[in-house]
Amino acid sequence: MKQSIYAISCTLICLLQAACGVSETAVTAATVAKGEAAQAEQAKKQMDQIKQQIEQTNSQQMQHEEQAIDAATAKSADEK
Repeated sequence: MKQSIYAISCTLICLLQAACGVSETAVTAATVAKGEAAQAEQAKKQMDQIKQQIEQTNSQQMQHEEQAIDAATAKSADEK
């Protein structure tokens, strides 16, 4: 009888340890996922900033090209 109670106790202890291990693994996975989500959000912000900088640069370049065309057109008109 004592042996069977001991065996049941050992089995329960093993089950509890396994459950705790699974719980710790789940907590660790959730923590890692949260960290990865934060990194993804930061990367998205950086990509948005880069996209905005590229758009500003393209806009400035277009303005400079338009100014150059206007200057060339004005010079051509003056020469005639």
